[in-house]
Amino acid sequence: MKRILHYGAKEITFTLAYQNRKSLGIKVRPDTTVCVLAPVDAKETDVLKKVKAKSPWILKQINHFNSFRPATPPRRFINGETHLYLGRQYRLKIIPDTVNVIKAYRGQLFIHSMNPTKGALEKQLQQWYRQKASIIFEEMLEEVLPKFKRYKIQKPTLVIRKMSKRWGSCTPAGKIILNTELIKAPKGSIEYVIIHELTHLVHRNHTKPFFDLLSRILPDWKKWKERLEYSLA
Repeated sequence: MKRILHYGAKEITFTLAYQNRKSLGIKVRPDTTVCVLAPVDAKETDVLKKVKAKSPWILKQINHFNSFRPATPPRRFINGETHLYLGRQYRLKIIPDTVNVIKAYRGQLFIHSMNPTKGALEKQLQQWYRQKASIIFEEMLEEVLPKFKRYKIQKPTLVIRKMSKRWGSCTPAGKIILNTELIKAPKGSIEYVIIHELTHLVHRNHTKPFFDLLSRILPDWKKWKERLEYSLA
């Protein structure tokens, strides 16, 4: 059953299910959906009161997961259009050529292309982003990994791929997956995501110990998290 709750100017949509349990349970999933599990004998009015009391926490969790969700505006791939790379805006300079080469130089992104059509340019730029991400993300992982030396974690396998809802994730087997789109963010924000995922190798969930360790390793993580949210919004 879907329910809608208003908390100030915010609207919280959640699913409500009844189970054989003793207390109310609220889950906010990474895709920002909210699920409320209530005891079978609970009155709906009481459930809604409890959910409303937890609204600040629910909204905080939703904002947290939203910070990992890329939101890139549609691109036309024309001369003069700006594209991000490592937190900076670069203007496209499209050059018909006999080779496919991309160079970032002095605020411009020179795209030499054998087929300067929108689809081909988009594919070429995405390949370039991925190549850069493979190099830079691996270098940054090597740089920050020693900060976790006392926790004796093994160097994780790094996977880079396009993701629609997350900037990064960590598997139970210790594999770290980073979104290719992160290459558009400032280096400090990329470092934040890598450290965030490495912290999950020590503390699986977003508990107080998790955030305590994150703050010890990267004291200004909130600043870089905000930069990530706003620079790629």
